[in-house]
Amino acid sequence: MTASPHTGTAPTTGTHLHDLLGPWVPHQRWYPAKGREARTEVVGRILLPWADPEDVRVLVHVVRVTTAAGGPPGSSGHVDVVQVPLVHRRAPRTGPDAAASLLGVLTDPDGIGWYVYDGPHDPAYVEALLALLAGQIRGVALDASGEQADHAGTAVGHHPEGSAPPEPGSAARVLRGEQSNTSIIVEPEDGSAPVIVKVFRTLHQGRNPDVEVQASLAPAGVSAVPALAGWVEGTWPASPDASAPLVSGDLAVASEFLVGAQDAWREATAAVVEGTDFSERARALGAATAQVHAALAEQLPSRPAADDDARRLADGWRQRLEWALAEADVLADRAPALRERVGAAGSLDAAALGVLQRVHGDYHLGQVLDVPQRGWVLLDFEGEPLRPLAERTLPDLALRDVAGMLRSFDYAARQTTVGLPDGPGADAAREAAAAWAEASRAAFCEGYASVTGADPRGAGALLDALELDKALYEVVYEVRNRPAWVAVPLAAVDRLLAGPVRADG
Repeated sequence: MTASPHTGTAPTTGTHLHDLLGPWVPHQRWYPAKGREARTEVVGRILLPWADPEDVRVLVHVVRVTTAAGGPPGSSGHVDVVQVPLVHRRAPRTGPDAAASLLGVLTDPDGIGWYVYDGPHDPAYVEALLALLAGQIRGVALDASGEQADHAGTAVGHHPEGSAPPEPGSAARVLRGEQSNTSIIVEPEDGSAPVIVKVFRTLHQGRNPDVEVQASLAPAGVSAVPALAGWVEGTWPASPDASAPLVSGDLAVASEFLVGAQDAWREATAAVVEGTDFSERARALGAATAQVHAALAEQLPSRPAADDDARRLADGWRQRLEWALAEADVLADRAPALRERVGAAGSLDAAALGVLQRVHGDYHLGQVLDVPQRGWVLLDFEGEPLRPLAERTLPDLALRDVAGMLRSFDYAARQTTVGLPDGPGADAAREAAAAWAEASRAAFCEGYASVTGADPRGAGALLDALELDKALYEVVYEVRNRPAWVAVPLAAVDRLLAGPVRADG
């Protein structure tokens, strides 16, 4: 076995792609089945005909991940479909990113060895992706033997009329720290505006909400969302069965990259640590949120809530409560009070829900950027990643986004006190954090009301129920991932349980 030219150690080798994917995929941040046994199988392969196929092949692999269900009620179940773009090279790459992005060496049936790299970190894939967005190439589906297949999928790029995606060859870098997708920042050499291309790792049938929302709002003059630069639509087999029908969905979206922007989470947590009042910024964020909600209601479907919606909402609250109780022992002593509170919330009727519309769906401070000379800009309209795409695009409660942001202000404040030793200093820090959170939450609601004419706090029981639902999910998350942080959402659960059962209106 030849040593890796990057590290001096033996690379992973194999004669089948699964030999390389099997050890590599479960360790990626975007892998949807972390901590659970799963089976992976390639169901589609799309060649992006940009590089010299004799020396470099750019291939997009569509992979089914089958695992036991383990998410909250309403999660996507035990089958996920992920996108794995890879670059196969006859010779190894050089450069600072080459070693980290090498999956291993694949020997094909002809005995030819290929160095296989994670696509977003390889310039050949980035160039092919930009060529797709610009309409210069189309993806070509391949069958298991590597031959072109008419019934195995494809990839086609689109861009809005009047826009011009960056040309292949533009400087590019991968954005670090993402959890569920991989984003590439592209900076054209001609000095034109940079873009960020988000490669969707988990694929869904149908239009991705990030594409749909930006395509709907940016042309309407809504400056609080990024301008759309283009998107890539793909088709792939629904299953490994050779006779399986094709399904279609979005593979990537390109948007303006907001230079010099700071995310709201960092600004808020810094303000907590420095003891700086955040009310003015929170008030502006509330107004921007309401403006986006109004545009979503105008540009995308909305309708009055019906009795069936109220029943589904109540059923969902009850199911998620029981899931949380089963997953987090720390909630056991609170179970009777929680069941009583959730049961009371379940009596809300359609009139209390009001109008249902498209919403963000996974709204928190990390989904908002503070852009110089522009203000707050909302990002990532994909919704909760554990929910099926069909559910995420249904009309929902705008108040759900409000509740998510109120929880985020609480998190920004209280996480700064995690791990403090008991004593007067810690008590003072907790009191200051609680006061900061309350002031920011109130200001956000005031800003929202300045646009809509209705303060979200007037929703009473409905807002409390949505906050409690969110806090229970957070408790389970922290129990699983950061036990030291579980006190943050637990404090919210206790606050909501201690308060009166409020009426709406």
